[in-house]
Amino acid sequence: MFALAGLVLLILSSNTVLADEWGFSDPTSAPSGAADPVLTSDPIPEFNPQPINWSTCSIPLLIEAGAECGFVRVPLDYSNPGGRTISLAVSRIRHKSPDSEYQGPMLVNPGGPGGSGLVYAIFNQIVPNGGGDDYDWIGFDTRGVGASRPSLSCIPDFDGYQRPSYVPMTRRIEQTWLQRSKQYANACEDNAGELLAHMTTIEIARDLESIRRALGAEQINYYGFSYGTYLGQVYATLFPGRLRRVVFDGVVNPDQVGYRSNMQQNRGFEHNIKVYFDWIAKYDAIYHLGKTRRAVELRYYGEQARLLREPAGGIIGPAEWNDIFLSASYFVYGWEEVADAFAAWVHDRRWTPLRDLFGSPPFQDNGHAVYLAVSCTDAKWMSDTTRYLKDNWRVFAKAPFATWNNAWFNGPCLYWPADSTRPIAVDGRQVDSALLISETHDAATAFSGALRVRELFPTSVLIEGVGGTTHSGSLSGVECTDSLIVEYLKTGALPARTPGQGSDVQCDPVPQPVPSSAADLRSAHLPVSDLRIELAVPIMR
Repeated sequence: MFALAGLVLLILSSNTVLADEWGFSDPTSAPSGAADPVLTSDPIPEFNPQPINWSTCSIPLLIEAGAECGFVRVPLDYSNPGGRTISLAVSRIRHKSPDSEYQGPMLVNPGGPGGSGLVYAIFNQIVPNGGGDDYDWIGFDTRGVGASRPSLSCIPDFDGYQRPSYVPMTRRIEQTWLQRSKQYANACEDNAGELLAHMTTIEIARDLESIRRALGAEQINYYGFSYGTYLGQVYATLFPGRLRRVVFDGVVNPDQVGYRSNMQQNRGFEHNIKVYFDWIAKYDAIYHLGKTRRAVELRYYGEQARLLREPAGGIIGPAEWNDIFLSASYFVYGWEEVADAFAAWVHDRRWTPLRDLFGSPPFQDNGHAVYLAVSCTDAKWMSDTTRYLKDNWRVFAKAPFATWNNAWFNGPCLYWPADSTRPIAVDGRQVDSALLISETHDAATAFSGALRVRELFPTSVLIEGVGGTTHSGSLSGVECTDSLIVEYLKTGALPARTPGQGSDVQCDPVPQPVPSSAADLRSAHLPVSDLRIELAVPIMR
């Protein structure tokens, strides 16, 4: 595939508008069928929801934790509060401390966009040393997600087995992916109806305000991961003074929302997968996949090419293979399991570990559908397919690992039927305090985004997991980081903000695992609770 990329680059025209050294285009200069941007300064009528009618939850994990569940009815379109309404699913676990020490509701968003957050009411169990005991922990599914109604689905098995190779090495593969992308966008239009035109982060932030009002709270506390940090930024801008204590982990750069940000992620994924291949090579005595990163890398791409001819078990082809390894470039959780499956396939041609990591039917596309519904409309997206293909070939030449995976995951945005809007100019000056957390080599949300939000929130403090590759890894057992989170939640105290444009506190990152043997990989878990792994934060693609 590396040679192929060079060949394609020689064939491509050289007159594409280049934005930077990565060579992808600025979608704002491309033709688009989108309407004029929505002005966020337009007055929106006030909406006051009914209080939540709490009742028993239906999710076992929430039942075991003693949670309550309910719904908040909100307008589909906040400019027409008397029109159609939709329902947001919410959950609550009450504070454990005396009422005199109660610090209000703590809303948690796991990211995505499209990640189901209803179960995150149990996040109080993950905060060590009673750091979360003074809060009511509130989980919620944003509009279109999970238990909220309506819940968006387009083509349920779109991300299932037997898809084409991500790399469009032939005209046929290219056209197949473009056709699949268009079909998905059309299916979303058919299935979502009016909802699709009201899925921006601005509207989701207004939903957050409706939840606050339904809870009867003057202010909310907020813990956001990945895209959830952007949701929190937008909420802080639209509703200044309503945020109390704020934790942003895996911080999104609000100046780079949409197409350009998505393209730039590929450089981070490329760096991090090489770090992972280094780790596998370090433990060659266990995995026997190569003594150097380059050897492991060649083995990875060699097996991927072989799967193009003959999928493992008839179902794991090059696209599924790439999906399985993608998690290793997001975080260090599960590195052993991926390497174990890699070795089992290479040495014994056992394909079931690969299947177990990829997942089995029935597949669900709710997360993907909502991700696209938000991402395709939060900012202007590229709509010129020729430029889109050229952009991705240029990036692929430098970052082959995830570029085409990312391209086709977002491919339906090329044909998205809902109009795009203009990203809001984030302003965090009226937030009293915020704790920002990011690892140096976070690929999904680059560290530069955390630095930018630190500027926009002048009372914030940034913790850097130095050298780490994990996305949204707080409360994973790193004492330096977790103790500061606990202190902030308990007392509101933050470390001193240092002069300059860098991080304020430097901590160790979430540590790479240390396997003990090929026969007992799972005995060497990271120092992180099983519950934290089970609630692995959904990714912002």
